[in-house]
Amino acid sequence: MSDTSADIQAIRNLVARYSDAVNRRDSAAWGDCWAEEGSSWKIMGMAPEGRAGIVDLWEQLMGGFPFVVQMPSECLVEVSGDTGTVRAYLTETGKGPDGKGLLTLGVYHDRVQRDPDGWRFTERAFDSMYSGPTDMSGEPAGFPEDRK
Repeated sequence: MSDTSADIQAIRNLVARYSDAVNRRDSAAWGDCWAEEGSSWKIMGMAPEGRAGIVDLWEQLMGGFPFVVQMPSECLVEVSGDTGTVRAYLTETGKGPDGKGLLTLGVYHDRVQRDPDGWRFTERAFDSMYSGPTDMSGEPAGFPEDRK
């Protein structure tokens, strides 16, 4: 078992690698952020499972956006042995399928697991807190737990 501070840094690096791969539209690097088996991605009412299914959906979704820049915030990480949880806030700016600017603000609730090659996501569940025009003229949804 490694030092918890080293694990926390490695998990924060995983979150950064994920966004970097989005920004570069690098399917292989993005897919490498996920556990091969037993992983799930919950986004926009969809929940593909397994790395191949997750990457397939990501490629479909990204195909509709001519431009995307994703900027993760610092994240909260808790580690227990070879597993952990993460809460990471996200700002994503892009051009939507209609050619208009789009701003998405949200939060990922993640589960991660260490494998022989490092840390990988086993679950990412994204909740949008705002998605709309870049001038923020749309309606915010607020923090997911506050909507219940």
